[in-house]
Amino acid sequence: MNTTKFDIADYLESKEMIAEYLNTVLEDGNSSDVINAIGHIAKAMGMSKIAEETGMSRPSLYKALSDGAKPQFETIMKVLRAIGGQINIKPT
Repeated sequence: MNTTKFDIADYLESKEMIAEYLNTVLEDGNSSDVINAIGHIAKAMGMSKIAEETGMSRPSLYKALSDGAKPQFETIMKVLRAIGGQINIKPT
């Protein structure tokens, strides 16, 4: 029996799915989880496309969004804009 590794990027097929995924991670996760989620979304949308839109190289983008990375806030904002997202604050 062959199994394949689950990759959430394979299921992020619409803007609605991407938004729901990222919002869930933002609500329940820590900063590392959010960075990983943004990386999954960038992978689903195409790292080359995101690299081009952010002005970053693909290797730099992979490094910034890798497990355990601590990218600058500016990098996160560039990638969020490139994936079509934005941050909204609502009172809790």
